[in-house]
Amino acid sequence: MNRLAVINVVGLTEALIGENTPRIAEFRRRGALAHISPAFPAVTCTAQSNYLTGKTPSEHGIIGNGWFNRELAEVHFWKQSNRLVEASKIWEALWLRDPKFTCANCFWWFNMYSRTNYAITPRPMYTADGRKIFDVYSWPYSIREEIKKELGEFPFFSFWGPAAGIDSPQGKADAASRWIAESAKWLENKYSPTLNLIYLPHLDYNLQRYGTYDAAGNLNAKIFRDLRELDAIVGDLIDFFGQCGVSVVLLSEYGITNVDTPIHLNRIFREQGWLMVKEELGREVLDAGASKVFAVADHQVAHIYVNDPRLVEPVQRLVAGLAGVERVEIKGSKPEANFWHARSGQLVAVAKENAWFTYYYWLDDACAPDFARTVDIHRKPGYDPVELFINPKITAVKLKIAWRLLQKKLGLRMLMDVIPLDATLVKGSHGRRPEDKKDWPVFLTERPEWLSSNQIESTEVYHALVRGLS
Repeated sequence: MNRLAVINVVGLTEALIGENTPRIAEFRRRGALAHISPAFPAVTCTAQSNYLTGKTPSEHGIIGNGWFNRELAEVHFWKQSNRLVEASKIWEALWLRDPKFTCANCFWWFNMYSRTNYAITPRPMYTADGRKIFDVYSWPYSIREEIKKELGEFPFFSFWGPAAGIDSPQGKADAASRWIAESAKWLENKYSPTLNLIYLPHLDYNLQRYGTYDAAGNLNAKIFRDLRELDAIVGDLIDFFGQCGVSVVLLSEYGITNVDTPIHLNRIFREQGWLMVKEELGREVLDAGASKVFAVADHQVAHIYVNDPRLVEPVQRLVAGLAGVERVEIKGSKPEANFWHARSGQLVAVAKENAWFTYYYWLDDACAPDFARTVDIHRKPGYDPVELFINPKITAVKLKIAWRLLQKKLGLRMLMDVIPLDATLVKGSHGRRPEDKKDWPVFLTERPEWLSSNQIESTEVYHALVRGLS
């Protein structure tokens, strides 16, 4: 088999390739670019599952970054076991063809227990006293300590949260992507895998903070530095793998477009008397199991779970009439749709291109749960891009953060409660199919024959990678 490195440049689109990305532009000139018809929803976990299985959510079950577990009556986001993916993955199929085939996975999702030969993924430790200690998980276990000895601790603050994509005392703006890139090189030097999957998240952060375009419709100057930093990392990887005799594919999962309209579905359902909350220590927590209707928001797509079947059509009419909503699909109404699964809601709402869905369900910010003002991707019953911001209303915020870090260092319980509750701060989102192809995800290769055309379905990525490895 050929050897291949697949570099997942999150958020990369044709519109972003230009003078600020000279190495990526050069790579494109040497080969070919195909627009990827986005996965639906166009979010990390679904897109990656489409790429790695060649199947759609109806078959692999990954309907988003999270969903409502009906048996547990809980919303679960960002779970990491690969056993959640209900279809065979590319490394399993190729290992059957050639038992010598090996695969390394550097930070692609559903990384744990995936039968890849080598794996590294973010995985904090949660201690009994309530502390959260940032770390990584690896397979084999020995990689974890060996790689940290050479590369240092993984810069978690640069991977997600208000410090991600920004220079901070914990590291430069591109620290997380640079660490991941170095880990991929480390795995190549030590193991020489047949397939090396690499995830570079750097563009994701400021594209969501500031949007892709300015008011005049030109590329937003606020992301120029991000493009240059990411391009340098990608160029270094292209050179490195080229010297190792490894072919390179660049691809992305989605394109981010400008938004200005957050939609608070759960607040609307609560006002209708359909959504239930319970009071815990003076704060409100969503009680999904007791609710007649609630939404699991995931960027520009929301699965709406309707526990009273009599409400399906009234809910659809209500949501379809909201400003910012493009359409609402009823489960089973389109048998050919490939995104329905047992995990799906009874309804799926899709936002207009300038809108997105929040998970917010409280009507008074004073009653918001304590985790709402923190970075807490697992406890929140929906995706929260506002975690990329620090609350501008906090005076002396750096002093507050320093105090919280000191409390943590002393072993005291604390909340890093610096996240705002203002969804209008978010200027970029994804999940639906952008109107303009220049905002679609892309597949770039120096070998045009690996591509069936200049526009491919998200499931065709699997077959293009198989051709590249064969």
